[in-house]
Amino acid sequence: MIRFIMNDSDISSKIVIAKWKDRFLAWLIDFIIISIISASIFFASIETIDYEFEDNFWTENIQYIPTSILFFTYWTILEYKTSQSIGKKILNLKVTNIDGQKPNLKGILISSFGKSFLLPVDVILGWFLTNEKRQRVFNKLGDTLIVKIQDPEDTSDIRYVKD
Repeated sequence: MIRFIMNDSDISSKIVIAKWKDRFLAWLIDFIIISIISASIFFASIETIDYEFEDNFWTENIQYIPTSILFFTYWTILEYKTSQSIGKKILNLKVTNIDGQKPNLKGILISSFGKSFLLPVDVILGWFLTNEKRQRVFNKLGDTLIVKIQDPEDTSDIRYVKD
C-alpha cells in the first residue's frame, strides 16, 4: 500500500484569497448555467400550462423566486459536497472555512442564501465592509472564504513512502 505524507515543516499555512474578478467570473459561469436551466423549465411550463398574464410586472418577475431557489439548491449541494460550483472549478476556486478547511453545512447555507436571494446588497455591503479576506456579508456570517486553489500538479512538498 502506498500513501503520501507531507512533512509538517513543509506544510504551508498560506491561504490565497480569491480576487473579486475571479469570483465574479465564477459566479457569471454559474449564472449562465442556471439561467439556461431555469429559462428552459419556465418556457416548457408556459407551453403546458395556459397562462394568461395581464400584468407586465408579474410576467417579467415571476421567474425570480423559483430561479433563486434553483441557485440556492445548486450552490448549497455543490459547495457542500465538493467545495466548488462549476464556475469555481473552472477558475480553480473553492469555498473553505476561515481556517482553510472544508466549511460546514451551516456556513454553506448562509453563504448560498446571500448570493441566491440578496446578491446585490450582499456584494455592495461586502465591498464597503470588506476586510483582508474579501468576504461578502453572508460569507462573514457563515465564516466562509473563497480561495484560489494552488497548482494541484505541484507535488514538490509531497514525499511518498511505503507502509
